[in-house]
Amino acid sequence: MEKILLPYGRESVAVEIEEGHLAGVLRSGIHGYKPPMDGEALVRASMEHPIGTPRLRELAAGKRKIVVIASDHTRPVPSRVIMPQMLAEIRAGNPSADITILVATGLHRTTTRDELATKFGDEITARERIVIHDCDDAANLVNIGRLPSGGDLVVNRLAVEADLLVAEGFIEPHFFAGFSGGRKSVLPGIASRATVMYNHNAGFIAHPKARTGVLDGNPVHEDMLFAARAAKLAFVVNVVIDAAHDPIFCVSGDCDAAHRAGREFLAAKCQVDAIPADIAISTNGGYPLDQNIYQAVKGMTAAEATVKQGGVIVMFAKSQDGHGGASFHRTFRDEPDLGRMMRTFLARRPEETIIDQWQSQILARVLLKARVVYASDCDDQTVRDLHMIPAHSAAEAMDVAKSLVGRPDYKVTVIPDGVSVIVREGAAPA
Repeated sequence: MEKILLPYGRESVAVEIEEGHLAGVLRSGIHGYKPPMDGEALVRASMEHPIGTPRLRELAAGKRKIVVIASDHTRPVPSRVIMPQMLAEIRAGNPSADITILVATGLHRTTTRDELATKFGDEITARERIVIHDCDDAANLVNIGRLPSGGDLVVNRLAVEADLLVAEGFIEPHFFAGFSGGRKSVLPGIASRATVMYNHNAGFIAHPKARTGVLDGNPVHEDMLFAARAAKLAFVVNVVIDAAHDPIFCVSGDCDAAHRAGREFLAAKCQVDAIPADIAISTNGGYPLDQNIYQAVKGMTAAEATVKQGGVIVMFAKSQDGHGGASFHRTFRDEPDLGRMMRTFLARRPEETIIDQWQSQILARVLLKARVVYASDCDDQTVRDLHMIPAHSAAEAMDVAKSLVGRPDYKVTVIPDGVSVIVREGAAPA
């Protein structure tokens, strides 16, 4: 019997695979990587040697209004490590700078005070000016042009009116933007709802280059990079993190050049070849990324890349917050036919994109390839509404999966952290 620990919320669960049935385990090399120094030192060294720009203190000199874009509560960015050093570096170059931390919520709910304190620490939360981006606050949004795809580029007024715009963030594989980090601080981070939805249109999501780890030819990425340049994002500090969410690599400087160095490091560690199997097990890496079903679609796409057509995906995600998106939930609850759902998405023009359509489209794509057993703390009806089969333990999930396969010679591929790997399809069948 093979026993494999999987992250689940703030804890872990053990899945047991009977002898002879394990095809393979797909792990990111990131989790075994030992950095040459601790996280604070990594960030400091990176900021002292930026890629493609002068140091942040030099950029800050003579600038009055400086805006630092920060990630929100849904991202495990170690802001307690990054933000104090960014603020200190800015003030080293300009002690009188008027600094605003702008929390990039994208289309997410507002970040709470407690979440800010957890993210930044009590001192920064109490002393710094922190503004939460609101994608629907028309009075604080400004149109600064048109995206290459044709959509209006509307972003937060504070960013537009800043004398210097910088950002913190982290780099991980992203299931349709290729990688997180860098340019994503602007789009979707501080963009209007309409701008984000245009960028996340059905044609882009269906594009063969809009996949994990792919940037060349990816139309989603191309819009995002254009937006960052148009908003004059001048400097980023981006980290790569391990399973404990501690920095193990850091890049600073130009939002594309520095980001490219970070993603090259990451890709070298986290690309794995698919091991086709009847059952593919995945997770969303535990808290905070597995708080709801909406976010867990990301981890499912790793399993999608290795499960056989008509197979079974077992997804472990605590999902204590439920579905994570009302429109996302309604889309599946009200449409029993996944093929018709997909045709409806693809028929919509970019400007007709509805909220959460991109996540619904990707989940529908996954479900059209494989049945999904969803092991979580979520209520059964919500899981069934989303066309998945509920389970509440590893043993139950595996029993259901094996019964769905219906063959004694089934094979299982396990992905302990589905958001930390880039699964390359096309490996030889197991």
